[in-house]
Amino acid sequence: MMIYSSENPIQFHLQNENISYVIQVLKNGHIGHLYFGKRLTDSSHFHRMQPMAARAAMSCVYEGDLSFSLDGMKLDYPVYGTSDYREPALHILQNDGSRITDFSYASHRILNGKPFLEGLPATYTETEGEAETLEITLTDDLIQTKLVLSYTIFRDSPAIARSAKIFNEGKESICIERMASASIDFSDSDYEFLHLSGSWSRERHIKSRVLESGIQSISSTRGTSSSQHNPFFALKRPNTTETDGAVYGISLIYSGNFLGQIEVDHYDIARATIGINPFDFSWTLESGESFQTPEAVFIYSDQGLNKMSQEYHKLYQSRLARGVWRDRERPVLINNWEATYFNFDEKKLQVIAREAKELGIEMFVLDDGWFGKRDNDTSSLGDWTEDRSKLPNGLKNLSENITKLGMKFGIWFEPEMISKASDLYNLHPEWLIQVKGRSKSHGRNQYVLDFSRQEVVDHIYSAMADVLSTSDISYVKWDMNRYMTEVGSLALPAHKQKEVPHRYILGVYSLYEKLIKAFPHVLFESCASGGARFDPGMLYYAPQAWTSDDTDAVERLKIQYGTSILYPLSSMGSHVSAVPNHQVKRSTPLKTRGDVAFFGTFGYELDVMKLNDEEKKEVISQVSFYKEHRRLIQFGTFYRLKSPFAENSNETSWMTVAPDKSKAILAYYQTLARPNDRFRRIYLQGLKPNACYTITQIDTKAHETLKQEPLSYYGDELMYAGFELGAGYTGTQFGGIDESGDFTSKTWLLTEV
Repeated sequence: MMIYSSENPIQFHLQNENISYVIQVLKNGHIGHLYFGKRLTDSSHFHRMQPMAARAAMSCVYEGDLSFSLDGMKLDYPVYGTSDYREPALHILQNDGSRITDFSYASHRILNGKPFLEGLPATYTETEGEAETLEITLTDDLIQTKLVLSYTIFRDSPAIARSAKIFNEGKESICIERMASASIDFSDSDYEFLHLSGSWSRERHIKSRVLESGIQSISSTRGTSSSQHNPFFALKRPNTTETDGAVYGISLIYSGNFLGQIEVDHYDIARATIGINPFDFSWTLESGESFQTPEAVFIYSDQGLNKMSQEYHKLYQSRLARGVWRDRERPVLINNWEATYFNFDEKKLQVIAREAKELGIEMFVLDDGWFGKRDNDTSSLGDWTEDRSKLPNGLKNLSENITKLGMKFGIWFEPEMISKASDLYNLHPEWLIQVKGRSKSHGRNQYVLDFSRQEVVDHIYSAMADVLSTSDISYVKWDMNRYMTEVGSLALPAHKQKEVPHRYILGVYSLYEKLIKAFPHVLFESCASGGARFDPGMLYYAPQAWTSDDTDAVERLKIQYGTSILYPLSSMGSHVSAVPNHQVKRSTPLKTRGDVAFFGTFGYELDVMKLNDEEKKEVISQVSFYKEHRRLIQFGTFYRLKSPFAENSNETSWMTVAPDKSKAILAYYQTLARPNDRFRRIYLQGLKPNACYTITQIDTKAHETLKQEPLSYYGDELMYAGFELGAGYTGTQFGGIDESGDFTSKTWLLTEV
C-alpha cells in the first residue's frame, strides 16, 4: 500500500521508499498541502505542519473565527475568492458575472494503477502494483460543478503525477478562465528557480535565479511549448549541486501554450503552479461537459540535480514514451537536408544512400522537398504527393530501392502547415488559422492549418496514411516550423475563439495517435524548427526529437547538457554535420563532432560524397563504435560531470553508465586551447566502488582504440580521487593523438574486470 488515509482531520499520505506527499482536508473543505519531500513515517499528526496562527490584517473564512484564514495557509489546489489573495489554480466565470467558487471535499477513492487521460499524453503503468492513484472529489453546490483532483504515486520513482478534471453538472454553462494542472505551496522561499530557456538554435540553456517576493514565471503564448521556454522548472536549495542537496522538479506533459509560475507571498510561502497558460485562454463548459487538464509530474531528489534528472529519464523513457521503439536501439541514420536542401533528384539520393551504406549507416531519410512543386520554401505544404519531376519513378520505387540496399527508409513531413501556393489552399482557404477581416502574418512563407477542425485532421491523416501505406517507410520526421499568429478558427463561434490553441494541440495529438496505431512499426521523430516543441507531450507519441537545428558541436554541448536536465539520451536526435557548420560557420574536428553526437540518437547531416578517404574511414569508425555501444548510450544512466554553463567554463564532461555498472563511456570536451594550462582531473560517478575497471581511450580518428595498455582503476579511486586527464598542450606533443587544440574532445570506455 502506497496511499494512506486517516480521519479527524481527513488526511492523505502518499508514500514509497523515497518520498512522502501529504495533504489534508481543511476546515472549509478545501485541500491543504502539508509536506512533499523525503519519506516520512506515517502519522496522524501531520496537520501540525499547517500554519494556523491568527495574524493581523487577515481576512477570515468564518465570521467570529479569527484563526482560520487561507491567507498564509499552504494549499494544494487553490481557487479564487475566499481569503486567499495569491493567484489561484482555478478561476471560473459564471453567467451572473461571479468569479467566486467554493470547492469543498465530497469524497475520495484510492485506485490501483493509473487511469488513462482521454485525448492527452500522460505517464502510464504496465504491471500490477506499479502505482496507486488518489482521486479527491470536491463540489461547488451553488454552480453544481464537480472538481476531481488526481494524484498518482509510483512504487519505484520519487514522482507524483497530478492532474485535474472538472464536470459541469448544472443547467447553465460556465467559462473556465484558468485551470492549472497542479499547484503546490512550499513552506518557505529559500530556493533558486532553475529553468530551460533560449531561442532557435540555442534551445534549453540552463538559467537560474534566486526567488524573490512577487511572481516569477516562464511561459509560451506561441501555440507550442516553444524554444524560448521549456514546460519545466525546478526549485533547488542554494547549496544544491549536481550530486548533493534538495531539488524539486515540476514538469508539464503538454505541447501548447503553458505557464510555469512561482509566487512568493508576504510570509515567504512559495506557490508553484504549472498548466495551460491562462493568457488568451478560456473554455466554455456546457451542461454535462467536462474538461481535463494536462498532467504535471513532480519529482523530488535529495541527491542533487543529477538524481532528479535520472529519475525523470527513467520515468519518461519507460512510462511516457510508448510503442515498439520505446526500448529498441535506434538506427544510425543520414538525413539529406544539409547535403542537398531542395536541390536533389532520385539519382542523387540513391548515390548518397549507397555511399552511406558503405560507411555502415543504417537508414536514409529524405527531408523537405519531395512533394508537390517544392523547389523552395514558398510552396506545396499540404500537398503530400511525390514530385515526379524529382522522383520520376515515385516514392514507392525510391523507398524500395533503398531498402534493397539493406537500409531503412525515412521521410519528412510538416503536416500541420500549409502554403498559399498549394492545391490544398486553393480548395480550402478556410482551413488556415485566421481571424476574419485581419491580415495574416507568415513565417517561412507558410501558415498554420486549423487542427481544431476535425475535418482538417482527417484530411491530413488520409494524405499521410496513403504515403506510409504505399511506400516502404520505417521512420517519419515530423516537423513544425511556424508559431501561431492571428489565432482564430472560422469554424468556431465567438465565445469559443480562446479555445483554439488547446483544441489545436488536441488535434495534433489525435493525428499522432491515429498514425501510430495504424503504423506501429514506424519510428516517429518530432521536430519543430529543431527544438521548439521538445516537450514531454511529444515524447508520448514520438520517442525521440530533433534536439536543435544547430548542429555545431560546441553549441550542442550546452544544448544537449541542458536538455539532459529533463530528457533521456534516447530522446535526443544528435547528428554529425559538415564544416564550416551551416548555423554558426564554425569548423570543428570530425572527431569532436562525433564525440558530441554519440550522446543521443546518432546520425549524420552532411553530403557523404564530399568526404575524403580519411574522413570516410573515420565515419566508419564512428558508426562502428556507436553501434557497439548504443544500448549503453541510449539507455544507460547519464551523469553530468562538468558544466558548460559554469562561469568562465572552457570544458564539459559527462558519462553514461550501464544499469549493472559493468561498463561506462566517459567524454571530455575542451572549447579553447590554453597554453601550459593546469592539470585537469574528472571525478566520475555511478561506478561500483570496489570493482576494478580498465580504461581505454577511444580514438575514432585513428580507427581504433589507442595503441596502449589499458589502465586499471578501482571505482572508488575514479569517483573520489578522480581521473587525471593528462598534461594537455605544453608546447610539445607526444604520442599519436592530438591532446589539445580548440574544440577538441576525448572519450574513454570503462569495462569492469
